[in-house]
Amino acid sequence: MNTFSTFDIEADYRHLHRRFPNAAGRPVIGITGNFSEGNLSLGPGYYTSVLEAGAVPLVIPPFDNEEALLNLIDRVDGLLLSGGADLNPLYLNEEPIRELHGVNPCRDRQEWLLTRLAANRQLPILGICRGIQVMNAALGGTLYQDIYSQRENTRIKHSQDMPRECASHTVTLESDSRLAAIMGTSKLYVNSFHHQAVKDPAPGFRVTALSPDGIVEAIESTEYKSMLGVQWHPECFILGQDPCMMPLFRWLVDEARSFRAARQLHERILTLDTHCDTPMFFGQDIHFDTRDPKIKVDLHKMTEGRQDATIMVAYLEQKERTEEALLAATAKADRLLNEIEQMVAANCTAVDIAYTPSDLYRLKREGKKAIMLGIENGYAVGKDLANVERFRRRGVVYMTLCHNGNNDLCGSARYNDEQLGVSAFGEQVIREMNRVGMMVDLSHAGERSFYDALAISRQPVVCSHSSCRALCDHPRNLTDDQLKAIARQGGVVQLCLYSGFLRQDRPATLRDAIDHLHHMVNVMGIEHVGIGTDFDGDGGIIGCNDSSELINFTRQLIFERYSEEDIRRIWGGNFLRVMEQVQHCGQG
Repeated sequence: MNTFSTFDIEADYRHLHRRFPNAAGRPVIGITGNFSEGNLSLGPGYYTSVLEAGAVPLVIPPFDNEEALLNLIDRVDGLLLSGGADLNPLYLNEEPIRELHGVNPCRDRQEWLLTRLAANRQLPILGICRGIQVMNAALGGTLYQDIYSQRENTRIKHSQDMPRECASHTVTLESDSRLAAIMGTSKLYVNSFHHQAVKDPAPGFRVTALSPDGIVEAIESTEYKSMLGVQWHPECFILGQDPCMMPLFRWLVDEARSFRAARQLHERILTLDTHCDTPMFFGQDIHFDTRDPKIKVDLHKMTEGRQDATIMVAYLEQKERTEEALLAATAKADRLLNEIEQMVAANCTAVDIAYTPSDLYRLKREGKKAIMLGIENGYAVGKDLANVERFRRRGVVYMTLCHNGNNDLCGSARYNDEQLGVSAFGEQVIREMNRVGMMVDLSHAGERSFYDALAISRQPVVCSHSSCRALCDHPRNLTDDQLKAIARQGGVVQLCLYSGFLRQDRPATLRDAIDHLHHMVNVMGIEHVGIGTDFDGDGGIIGCNDSSELINFTRQLIFERYSEEDIRRIWGGNFLRVMEQVQHCGQG
């Protein structure tokens, strides 16, 4: 189709050149191509709909080169899984039934891998016909190989002998679904060309549309992710000059534009998570250099979620306070810090230890991930004040004064019936932390300890992973008065993504975390907030459950109209301001 007004190539070239600066804003949608009889093909409705919705279509052939596949997935902003032949049931650990039609071995493996890679990176995905089946199966759902023979009461003809741009039956949409909001209706007239279908939706998905005979016609993410699949062929309608299905493609393009904006923002700013407990898993044969399912923070997930840095803590459970137990606690803290350093050394081409804010920015410029060292529970100090300086000299940037239970430094937010505050030795420790340039972390501290510590410390204090008592009444959360007190002293509070600190009546979601962040900003000001996920220490919520999903948080911040400077502050800028001040004033 000639989209220009003349056959004058030079004029068309000049026209394109004038428009060139405006073209860079369009997101790129990768579209899986069909492959049959040795040829790559794609129905024009797919790329026409994507173009009409405001994106650049990029056809993806079914190649086997895995390095190229990884390269490609990091260059598109959204994925459209197109229709085509049946899926090979062997990928679902099933034998083929007699009614199975032709499969396309050239497409199956690549599209399964492509879908998993895209989902790991939080790319927006729209699956159409075969595409909904690929998406569902690749992410853990099940399929009917043939609805007519495997499912009772299938009475509608789902594979029509009629023009594809014509509707052939109706589907009913769940009224509270994203799909219904996109389409602005609860009933659609759709076309239908399939005999395979979704049986059970994948984990993290729900059924959002059914045909009159109960066949699944659409699924969507329940985890605040931009993933949606439909069984019909919406791309065909535009070819008949009917724009009724364009809202689906505009949704995909809008989500891809949002993802692109977040990805580009992550390239410009530093993203620091101020609290993770991955060292708790060191005894479980974890592999930080792989996408390890046992942990929520590893190199792959950090890369997928565009996360630059994290503070890994040597966590110590509060135990007895005998001389022997205290020596054992100090030894364990040293061992865990050693193991973090060994893990980093084993992956030195991709990650390094950072000791200062300037180290973090240098490592980002070098294309490396960064790990900072922390200690969770002043139990590690024992009764030897010299341990504070020793830990600081080996790179510890903050120490949480206590954990769940009182120690020799202070009273805890939990298991503190005596309502103890900071002890005389704890006062010495806080002053020593000020002297050597180690940040004082008051997460887990009881209220009396909290206010005692603020009065003692000559430097701003932090809460590396805490949430709001006003929104969730948990003793670990901070009251509004505590939030204001930290802000007055110039400190920061890092929002914790532990579900039980965000709400207690149901599992918490990304939306709940945003509500807590809003509350902190309203009470403290944007200069005093940040994010400390507590990943691998029970942290993780629906929509932001590991490092690969942190970009979802950024997309929500953009949606909530936080500015780039605001987001830079939230993603570590505020925390690093305090760290720089504490380190500059200290001697460590």
